Amino acid sequence: MQFQPMPLVQRAEPFTHADWLFEIKWDGFRSLAFIENGRCKLVSRNGNEFKSFFELSISLPLECRAQRAVLDGEIVHLDDTGHTNFADLLFHRAEPRFYAFDLLACEGEDLRYLPLEERKHRLRGIAPARGERFLYCDHVELAGEEFFYFACQRDVEGIVAKCRLDSYLLDGSVTWYKIRNPNYSQWLGREQLFERERAGDPEFAAWNSCAQVCEWVETQLIHGY
Repeated sequence: MQFQPMPLVQRAEPFTHADWLFEIKWDGFRSLAFIENGRCKLVSRNGNEFKSFFELSISLPLECRAQRAVLDGEIVHLDDTGHTNFADLLFHRAEPRFYAFDLLACEGEDLRYLPLEERKHRLRGIAPARGERFLYCDHVELAGEEFFYFACQRDVEGIVAKCRLDSYLLDGSVTWYKIRNPNYSQWLGREQLFERERAGDPEFAAWNSCAQVCEWVETQLIHGY
């Protein structure tokens, strides 16, 4: 089985809907985690292996309750208040953690055709109750606008909206929305460098100069520089 991460599409305003789940948008590096027989490989959204997060790769299989699993999540650093700190993660000044928000396969079973709410239920079942590095990304139902207000008040990057009944098929039938906090403090001095908006889908549009810089930073992490 081959896996690719579900892209995120920018949306300007939050919304409330009974069929949608809402999660925190964690500020880190998107990664798929391939766990098998006591080993773990962390792969970037561009298909390259992160080699600089060696200790995290060792820890995830020890904390996972499944022998084989493919997780979708975010590599982050959390400060003492539970907030992400991208600079500390980037420069390896602190211990990385993995926030898992989806389970694509488990014990050889392909789960991508299942509804999101079922995949998250199974993910919770293999996540540790009190993980040190393997953390389960919880969600709220219905109240997207209130949740976004809460995220902004807490100085979080934003939220992600996902339909609870959607599969994980990259055939155009599924859309995950990222709704960004416009006042997020850690964007100061970084937005133009890493996340300048590009025309079209940000996951597939041609790289502009800022995206190339972001690619370079990811490459340093992949090769352990």
